[in-house]
Amino acid sequence: MTELPFDPEEFKKWPAAAQQKALSMLEQRKEPPRIWYCLRGRMCDGQPHEGANYPHARGDQWPPEGIDWAFWLAVSGRGSGKTRTGAEWIRKMSNQVPRMAMVGRRGTDVRGTMVEGPSGLIYVCERAGISYTWEPSKKEFTFHNGAKVFGFSGEEPDSLRGPQFGLAWLDEPAHMPLIEAVWDMLLLGLRLDGVPGGAKALVTSTPLPIKWLKTLMADPKSRVVRVSTYANLSNLDPTFRDNILTRYEGTRLGRQELHGEVLADVEGALWTWDLIEEAKIDPADLMEFAQTMDRIVVGIDPAGTSRRKSDETGIIVVGKKDGQFYVLADASGHHTPERWARRAVDLYDHWHADAIVVEKNYGGEMVRSTLNNIASYPRVKEVNSTRGKLIRAEPVFALYEQRKVHHVQHLTDLETQLTEWIPGKGSSPDRMDALVHATHELMDHSRPATITMASGLIVPNTNRRKGAHRSVARIDTPGRLTRATVRSWS
Repeated sequence: MTELPFDPEEFKKWPAAAQQKALSMLEQRKEPPRIWYCLRGRMCDGQPHEGANYPHARGDQWPPEGIDWAFWLAVSGRGSGKTRTGAEWIRKMSNQVPRMAMVGRRGTDVRGTMVEGPSGLIYVCERAGISYTWEPSKKEFTFHNGAKVFGFSGEEPDSLRGPQFGLAWLDEPAHMPLIEAVWDMLLLGLRLDGVPGGAKALVTSTPLPIKWLKTLMADPKSRVVRVSTYANLSNLDPTFRDNILTRYEGTRLGRQELHGEVLADVEGALWTWDLIEEAKIDPADLMEFAQTMDRIVVGIDPAGTSRRKSDETGIIVVGKKDGQFYVLADASGHHTPERWARRAVDLYDHWHADAIVVEKNYGGEMVRSTLNNIASYPRVKEVNSTRGKLIRAEPVFALYEQRKVHHVQHLTDLETQLTEWIPGKGSSPDRMDALVHATHELMDHSRPATITMASGLIVPNTNRRKGAHRSVARIDTPGRLTRATVRSWS
């Protein structure tokens, strides 16, 4: 008789087909089923020991003790085992709760991380030796006993309107632009019986200091578990340990991404996290949204001069539409001159920008020359920053205060630089400088682009379709119109 890795009494209640499938899977397994919650309980460090001679749940991966809580927050660092914590808990609770919800940042995250990922539901079921059915098109996962988990995208809060559940798992909700609406709809649906103490929700997320997360952490019904990346180091790839930990350890970003700290605003800094988060948007189709912009420019803050302490080059794409500014992309990094020039030109083409903006008094001629070695057609505009970084940054900051600047993606490195920069202390960071250059160009030159025709008339280019601002109607001979790519104009 095959030894069952689950409660025999529960097994008897399963449908006949599920019983047969489970037994068949057990017979075919080359390794015996593995438990996740070992007999040592919450005191266990998760390392192999007698009775569980393989990695398993650490004490911090067990659910909170007692039943007087509603929200379990695993606010932890990258690679700390958050996804595994969520998947194993959902699997365990499937014996009690017939209907559960799982919410990912996007539909692709539900499938690629929460279900089919290396620590997702499929993996934990196969490891435990239990059968399941996964229907990706319906985002519906069914356990051996008929319990179901329904998947939802954080991009579609209204999809949570109507269904009801006894349990929910949200993965990376701090990085969902629509989390407030998602949370409201989810809570209204958490109304089924089955869990002692009432319906509950598990939040697994790398933290961001947004209002929603801070409020939830302060809720008396919440139980917060903060776990460092280092707690799971033995299960991580050596390359990750060597490259990522070395780069971020000891930094403010490392405190957030590695140690799971919800960072407080820096005293004296202009920007705050709330200022950025409250104005953030997430277009359904970013490229389609970008095509509606009045103007788009690429800002560059080059590295490599004798006056620079940083060895990174800031490259930021900003668009403007109807008096609102949109930070579209951040391609900053440690680049050679040829590489950052290539990236800038590629962004110029990709976003159909009409200018690349550089700082004149920090290598403007060098930047122009480097860019021209890659392509001759981008329009390069030079800005002068002799007035001082603070004076130049303040008008851009004022736009943020007026909620006129919107980040359309989670640009963590840029947002970290903005919220950490204290005027008068050290040099201003590269990404921030590139953002300021680009935004100033859009502030100072907000008129539509113009074209010169053979008749000598200046005609506004009001066609804002994709790429329209980089082509011009030109009269070569009377009555004949042709199109030509614009090389430069002022």
